[in-house]
Amino acid sequence: MLELVGYLDRFSARPGGMLGVKVSAAMPYRADLVRIRHADPNPAGPGMKLIPVPAAWAGEYPARMQAVALGSHGVVEGELGLGREFTLLLRLQPWLPGGVPVAVEVGGHVLRLALGAEGLRAEADGVGCAVPPPLPRRWYEVSVRVGGGRLRLEQRALLPIAGRGDEGVAEVALAEAEWSGAARIAFGHGYDGRVEDPVLLDGMAPAELGRPEGLLAEGRVRAWWDFSRDMEAEAIKDRGPGGLHGRLVNLPSRAMRGSRWSGAEHCWRHAPREYAAIHFHTDDLADCGWETAFEIRIPEGLASGVYGVRLRAEGAEDVIPFYVLPPRGGARERIVFLASTFTYQAYANHARGNLDDAFRARIAEWGAYPHNPDEHHDFGHSTYNRHPDGSGIGITTRLRPILTMRPGFLTFDDPRGSGLRHFPADSHITDWLEERGFGFDVVTDEDLDEEGVGLLAPYEAVVTGSHPEYHTQGTLDALQAYVEGGGRLAYLGGNGFYWKVARRGPVLELRRAEGGIRAWAAEPGEYFHQFDGTLGGLWRRNGRPPQMLCGVGFSGQGAFEGAWYRRLAVPERLAWVFDGVEEEVLGDFGLSGGGAAGFELDRADPLLGTPPGTVILARSEGHQPHFVTVPEELLGRITTVNGEPAPRLVRAEIVYGETAGGGAFFSTGSITFGGSLSHNGYANPISRMLENVLRRFGA
Repeated sequence: MLELVGYLDRFSARPGGMLGVKVSAAMPYRADLVRIRHADPNPAGPGMKLIPVPAAWAGEYPARMQAVALGSHGVVEGELGLGREFTLLLRLQPWLPGGVPVAVEVGGHVLRLALGAEGLRAEADGVGCAVPPPLPRRWYEVSVRVGGGRLRLEQRALLPIAGRGDEGVAEVALAEAEWSGAARIAFGHGYDGRVEDPVLLDGMAPAELGRPEGLLAEGRVRAWWDFSRDMEAEAIKDRGPGGLHGRLVNLPSRAMRGSRWSGAEHCWRHAPREYAAIHFHTDDLADCGWETAFEIRIPEGLASGVYGVRLRAEGAEDVIPFYVLPPRGGARERIVFLASTFTYQAYANHARGNLDDAFRARIAEWGAYPHNPDEHHDFGHSTYNRHPDGSGIGITTRLRPILTMRPGFLTFDDPRGSGLRHFPADSHITDWLEERGFGFDVVTDEDLDEEGVGLLAPYEAVVTGSHPEYHTQGTLDALQAYVEGGGRLAYLGGNGFYWKVARRGPVLELRRAEGGIRAWAAEPGEYFHQFDGTLGGLWRRNGRPPQMLCGVGFSGQGAFEGAWYRRLAVPERLAWVFDGVEEEVLGDFGLSGGGAAGFELDRADPLLGTPPGTVILARSEGHQPHFVTVPEELLGRITTVNGEPAPRLVRAEIVYGETAGGGAFFSTGSITFGGSLSHNGYANPISRMLENVLRRFGA
């Protein structure tokens, strides 16, 4: 654990609103408020700008360490009468050795199924027996019979493999006991794998589970936790006569393929019994659950913007960012910056494996944020990482410290720039807005998802950050309605509006379905979200290519380095975009990879929805051979969806377009664009071009 670290109960609040500050501290600390204007520690740029702001809650606070309990499990509690003879039946798909898939405590007696080095072991009141180790990622039917002075364990492979000893029967003498009274049943403690259809039956039942519905009809079921019920929820439903329902902790993955999956249906809503498995992971996390150290009230007169709760103690510091919105219904400026908090959350605590000695030396030399997810695993990782069992992390919460969402956090040891992404990289844009005299309010993705297009309606223009990649149906609908209804969108990034996510309060769910550049691939049949039952994956696969909203969409990717744009001939009606810009080459400089057109690149494509009349103002060039076309554009080795040669699709395009409703969009098609704005004291062609556009948009 870090000696001093915290998080907030929300990313944003309005004046008069409250935020709860959750802190774990090994020593007393002082808290104060700062405005985060520029979060890039690179000495070649403007430098860090954390501006102190008076706050009534600022002061000294006592030490208090708070732990994090990683790992998902299920819990059922109540009264249960099993008598002196009963049978536990279930299906298991272990992904890693270890853990306790099921534990049954009744009337002071304990029955546990545990995975160990010797195999699957059943133990009742300290007496146990074991069968051979199950093979990873294969389904088994397991029965445990208690009674008649014996404990009997049987493991049967549902897809037997010739020559493999992964089945077996074992039994041991066991004293007779009455298993009735107060009960606690737990699923998945310390376990990486899937559990399906745990059933408790009266008497010494057959060893085959078959169809639990039949056993229920025969009146032999005491409890049957059918995980195909209420998959959108965090409840465990018992279909037995006692209705012994339970709950899930730390959001394991639901709507997972079970042992009965046939492949005939890929949407779990259409065949829920084929998706009756829950996948537990030892590093799942839905909420750290820390106690509130103190609360802060947002003063009525505090300007909308990017702020931070700064915690400081001897040798330790943490700055926890948050956003102050304008008063409800009271936009204070004509421009609003949309903070990409869904993207920050998707990448939260991304462990990249790139923290070497040279990178550490740069962090120390610049006084950058010192902590990296490569070295700290206490708070879970990102949807770009995998669980210990190799499955992709598809659920991410903001109710935890997010090390990657800190001023001064360096993502890459960028030889030509700062190596910033996401939250600190977006400060290149907000700092530039302030430097060039643009007043702006701030809202977040989460606010937009909750309030819809009405949140944007008072503004003449919406400005995005460098990488607005992740969106819900609500945020994408709101942005589309805003532009079509006369609003103006300045999309200042790349790889935007790409992945679809589902949201439940502070938690996002992602299914990396077929297509797209992916850190991991969802299993076939597991493309539909558990939270809302809708198809996940790329928005393009959901009929909403980014080109429909902002004229451009993801086209190419390379290492974190930037090239430049070259101006194209434009109609006279758009000559104002380049007022005061004499250069033909734009952005061959910058704090992000050394150039304005880099890393992830977007281009226009009428086949994917770029609106008619959209004008390409500039096109990138100079990309190194390691840049590749994104896989969703490829039909074969060289064949592409639109027929252009694959290498030509590696380009970023700056476009301008207008909608029938009087709206407009200006898109830069590059993640590294914002890093060029401060070059030469903010006086450069990239800065001038953007200023021309936003002056026109905000007029």
